[in-house]
Amino acid sequence: MGMLTGKCLCGAVIVKATPKREVIDACHCSMCRKWSAGPYLAMGCGDDVEITGGSFIGVYQSSEWAERVFCKTCGTSIAWRLQGESEYHVSTQIFEETHSYPFDMQVYIDEKPKNYNFAEKTKTMTGAQIQAMFAPTSEDN
Repeated sequence: MGMLTGKCLCGAVIVKATPKREVIDACHCSMCRKWSAGPYLAMGCGDDVEITGGSFIGVYQSSEWAERVFCKTCGTSIAWRLQGESEYHVSTQIFEETHSYPFDMQVYIDEKPKNYNFAEKTKTMTGAQIQAMFAPTSEDN
């Protein structure tokens, strides 16, 4: 797997990232759907991510444990990450090279609206399963 380079719609924010696996995942949680105007399609890239663009980069704390990175000028969704960590899930749509990557998993499947479905069969996880993986526990505080 190699490093991918992508940019936001206006070109002000540039992302260089190496995915952990060459697969695409979708998040159906209500926050991702509002943020990306549909399911958020992303690739887990861990900490191998470089985002440049200075004052054009916006960060929004969307929960107690996660935040979203976006372009302040054009609004492009760049990445979702765990607060205080470098665990990035970068939007696949900013990269040209990801169009042939297979669709692998859907998370927050219990929040997916009934008005759309993907044709591909994927692994699925509920919101509770994802929160158990990522949300801080009382021991972390």
